[in-house]
Amino acid sequence: MKYSLAILNAGLATLALAAPADQNEKRAIPTIWLAGDSTMTKASSNSATQGWGVYLPYSIKGANVVNKAIGGRSSRSYTVEGRFDSLAQSVLSGDIVIIEFGHNDGGSLSTTDNGRSVCGGSGSETCTTAAGLVVQTYPTYLTNAAKLMTAKGAKVIISSPTPNNVCETGTCSYTPSRFTDYCKIVVKNVGNSASFIDHGQYVANRYIALGVTKTNAFYPVDHTHTSPAGADSVAGQFVKAALCANSILVPYIKNSTASVAGSCV
Repeated sequence: MKYSLAILNAGLATLALAAPADQNEKRAIPTIWLAGDSTMTKASSNSATQGWGVYLPYSIKGANVVNKAIGGRSSRSYTVEGRFDSLAQSVLSGDIVIIEFGHNDGGSLSTTDNGRSVCGGSGSETCTTAAGLVVQTYPTYLTNAAKLMTAKGAKVIISSPTPNNVCETGTCSYTPSRFTDYCKIVVKNVGNSASFIDHGQYVANRYIALGVTKTNAFYPVDHTHTSPAGADSVAGQFVKAALCANSILVPYIKNSTASVAGSCV
């Protein structure tokens, strides 16, 4: 009998290792994970700015929010530092992972490599730095990251980057960066377990509606990082976008669509 039980236990262990994503371990309450840069992360206590991820939990019910955004990171550096790998180790089936990068991904690799700039291109292109490092594209880094999460049974939201101050010239206007289109490519690459939220467009629309004076007040330090009030507004527009898109987040959002400022795009 002991011998039979040992065989049975070994067989169950093998089945557990081979279990498909939808049979992965689940939590009683799902976790919403945030991966991004300084525009999303919690700022230091003495900072005049704040990241929008700090305010998202106030709109969430029935799920925990864990902010894993890190200042100064790009899709490349978050990957190279092993942060996506580490996040995937914590993710369980039924969780939701929100990924938003773009502010630090630009720049040139032909001069001094800052460790953050990605290779230009929308597909599998690669670039080699003067130091011999092979650098991939934004879609490649985020496609690989998203597939790590979906393999665990999680759903992934690829969010377009928030805009810099669209009113800093005295006239409010917005043109999406190339990273918005790249985000859509990532979702197509990953398939049904991923979805797109155009956070950048919703934030820009709200800024334009508020006007120059109010929008400029959201940027006390530079044209990228918002004040706490600005971050609260940016978080609100993520919620608005999610509601308007009937996102997988909707069951966990406290707000109604009409209760959040702005219009659906």
